[in-house]
Amino acid sequence: MAREHEADSETERTEGGRTLSEPGLYLLAAASAIVTANAYYIHPIIAVVAESFGVSDALIGLVPAANQMALALGIFFLLPLGDLVSNRRLTSIFVAAQFVAIAGMALAEDFAVFAAASAALGFFTVAPYLLPAYVSKRVPARRLGHATAVLTTGIVAGILLARMGSGVIAEYAGWRAVYVTAAALMLVMAIALPLIMEPRERSAPVETGYGALLLSILPMVRRHPDIFVAGTIQALFFGVFLAFWLGLGLHLVRPDMGYGVDVVGYLAAFSIFSLATTPRLGAWADRIGAREARVRLAATQVGAAVALPFLGGSLWLLMVPIVVMNLVGPAIDVAGRMTFLSLAPEIRTRLMTVYIVLMFSGGGLASWAATAAYDHAGWNGTALLCIALALAGLALSVFSLRRQGPTPR
Repeated sequence: MAREHEADSETERTEGGRTLSEPGLYLLAAASAIVTANAYYIHPIIAVVAESFGVSDALIGLVPAANQMALALGIFFLLPLGDLVSNRRLTSIFVAAQFVAIAGMALAEDFAVFAAASAALGFFTVAPYLLPAYVSKRVPARRLGHATAVLTTGIVAGILLARMGSGVIAEYAGWRAVYVTAAALMLVMAIALPLIMEPRERSAPVETGYGALLLSILPMVRRHPDIFVAGTIQALFFGVFLAFWLGLGLHLVRPDMGYGVDVVGYLAAFSIFSLATTPRLGAWADRIGAREARVRLAATQVGAAVALPFLGGSLWLLMVPIVVMNLVGPAIDVAGRMTFLSLAPEIRTRLMTVYIVLMFSGGGLASWAATAAYDHAGWNGTALLCIALALAGLALSVFSLRRQGPTPR
């Protein structure tokens, strides 16, 4: 029995180097948190940033939209390099570039410069999406759901840090202090991540050049069409998340509501529950199958979205859908990733590329649509957008389950 366990352990090491320890996994999750946070500082402070630059609600939506769309482009052109170049080297380069971009946002005096720096920041936010493929090659298959959930929990923690911290800091020190703090954190990450990741990792068994690697993505999608469905589902539910929080950031600071940007940050604290529940939901998805779990989670998200038009006038009542959406959203992402991260190691980074490009393309469109909807129809416009996106995500989740059947456990 001991020999059999040793053989299994040896097999686990051959995919991408030594088996990743549990402390190492949590260190990478913490790094993901800090790197991911950069895109979400704008959410609670979007109204005060718009006022500072003298732009409308609809126009300020271009900042998160440009960030998300540029991130999709960065993922498409840069993430496939993870199948050719050391993930450690790529991560070091991208994190350093993020530091430069977010420092530019802190110093920008012109709205166009601020938006351009946000787009540059998005383009280089690739490290959190290199890490799942990196980790998937360093954990046994039986721990894939757990490991994916831990990394997703790190991303959720980063979003929580961004939304809580930016609202409070901006309320007392101004919105530029938010980005100065973020730049300092990125400088720390630029130094620390190369030390956390494995110094010498096995090269991916892909004997092709960069151009051929990009061209290989389309045939790969044809061979694994469910990756397109998984990415589209995540795009819709990520759109729900962004539309809700951007709309909330505009809604609560209006005179009839009368709250400060710090209150939006305090509401983000409800995300803390998902730090405990996401790993458990990942383990639950391991047991019942990813596609079945995704359908159940998507139905719950629809229920929370449907409540939004009726609860928008009360901060206290809004806490109910906030809690539900924060618990369910990350778990939907975990279930989606599980549908393809168990496939061949040499294609996982490119499959992740398709998934993330779709996710952030949807997020970019939803970011602009959310602020435009609020500009034209107030909170009800934002709420109806969330309902439409959630219903479409549920329909596709049911379609995927019926077409493919439950994910093997």
